[in-house]
This record gives sequence, structure tokens and C-alpha cells, in this order.
Amino acid sequence: MDMDTFWNDFQLVRTGNPLVLNVTNHVVTNNTANALLAAGASPIMTFSSREVEDLMKISGALVINIGTLNTQDIGLMHAAWSSANAMRVPVVFDPVGAGASTLRTSSSQELLSLYRPDIIRGNASEIMTLAGEAGQAKGVDSSLGADAAVAAARALAQMHSCTTVVSGEVDIVTDGNHVYRVNGGHALMPRVTGLGCTATAICGAFLAVNRNRNEAAVDAMALMAIAGGMAGAMAQGPGSLQMHFYDMLYSLKKSDAERLFSVTRD
Repeated sequence: MDMDTFWNDFQLVRTGNPLVLNVTNHVVTNNTANALLAAGASPIMTFSSREVEDLMKISGALVINIGTLNTQDIGLMHAAWSSANAMRVPVVFDPVGAGASTLRTSSSQELLSLYRPDIIRGNASEIMTLAGEAGQAKGVDSSLGADAAVAAARALAQMHSCTTVVSGEVDIVTDGNHVYRVNGGHALMPRVTGLGCTATAICGAFLAVNRNRNEAAVDAMALMAIAGGMAGAMAQGPGSLQMHFYDMLYSLKKSDAERLFSVTRD
């Protein structure tokens, strides 16, 4: 995992405009669509199981996000994920709030028992919950740092033969064997709704151009960290951070990426 891999993959996103199909929550549709567009990808959102098979045929990746669960959406997630697995479209799963309610936890567990994820991205509490450990959920947020979930992330990755991402002050990426730490970002980022969900969507964009799950996940979290750090340096608060964040995704230069890219391996 190095700067050259990241930058080459980012250029593939920018020039290839991969279509990322999102079955996501109703709070963040606008946020994640704008972030994908700013980064160079092409987002499409669906709320109907009747069209998922058609859309899957033209999609480079599928993002499943359970942030605002209801009965209809759960059925849609099953239909979309089943179709993606059948068509070998890579899937990124975001178990928003797993551990905060029985519905969120059981729905996540059921989906993972039936279908294959490529990347699972969550906060420490969500990842620990899905790995069978006791997390400390605070609504959809976590009261734990990413480091607290390293063992759980490795176990979850091994359990589902996927890559697990734990977002935090330092992001953790693991395939169950190697552990990568992505440094950067800004203290204001947790104050903006949907930046975790945005990270999940960006994972989808990179996975659409690089099927190496670890590399795609590190790419995505590095982009979030670099753009977030640059945006935070210019921001006066959460509102202006979000504005600057989109601008940094759109205008990021290689020289800035070289200066701020920081990934280590345990």
C-alpha cells in the first residue's frame, strides 16, 4: 500500500467515472452522491427492488447502508445484494448503528449470513458487535476508538473472507492478516452528518476500479483523510468543512496527496 497505488487508482476513478449503485439511508443520499461526483465517480441511488437487476448490469460496485431501516428497505437490500453476488459485482456494507438496536443488529447479521461482502466499513462499536464482542454504541456513533476494535476487525474479516474497515481518529483496514493504519483527517469530521457513510461510498468507487479489497479500502480511507484534513484546515466549523471537503475531493493535486498520504502496516 503506497502513494503510487493510491494516486493511480484515484486517477482511474476520475477518468473512468465508475457507476456506484447505492442502497443507502435517507439521511445521507445527497451527501454521498455529491462526494462520489466530486471524486469522479458516478452515483446512482435506488429505492426499488424492481430495478436492481437492471442497474446491477451497469454498476461497478454496490453500497449497502442500513442507516434508516424499514421493512421495504430490508427487502431491497436482500434483492440488491443477492443480485450483486450473482453478477460478481463487489459489495461494500455499512452496518450503521449495529449494536444500538435489535433490528439493526439482527438485520446486519442476517445479510452477512446470506451474502458475500467485499468490504465491511463501520465504527468500532459496529464492528465489535458484528464480531460478537461488546461494543459501546451511542446511537449510530461509537464511544470507542478504532484501536479498540482491531481484534474484532480481524476476526470479522476472517469470518467473511473480506476486508474490514474501522473508522476513527486513525482508520484501521484489515483482511484478517495484515493491519493497515490510515492517518490524517480532522477533528471536525465527526461533526458532519454522513462522513462515515461517505467513506463507505468512496470504498465502492475504488473497489469498482481495483478489485483488490485491501488496496481499495486503503485508497478510500486515505482519500477521506487527505481531503478531510485539507478541508478542516480551511473550515470555520462543520458547515464550511463539508463545503471544502467536496472541493478537495474535486481538486486534489498529486503534490498535496504526496505530502499528506500516511499509511503504516502493523
